[in-house]
Amino acid sequence: MDTMGDNLETKIREFRHLKGLTQQELADEAGVTRQTINALENARYNPSLLLAYRITKILGQESIEDVFIIDGGNEE
Repeated sequence: MDTMGDNLETKIREFRHLKGLTQQELADEAGVTRQTINALENARYNPSLLLAYRITKILGQESIEDVFIIDGGNEE
């Protein structure tokens, strides 16, 4: 069974702190709730491609892969 994408880790918290943003400030800029940012930071929610792109740009990163790390889960 292909489990790619089952585990999505993020560096949102790390980059958010570097930019001096609170969860609420990032949420306001991204057009989502603070709870969504919290869920993303704690790997409880997988964002849409558009949201991942928005967050990446707000955090000043070049590519989505800089912020969102997909654990392919190569376990069989």
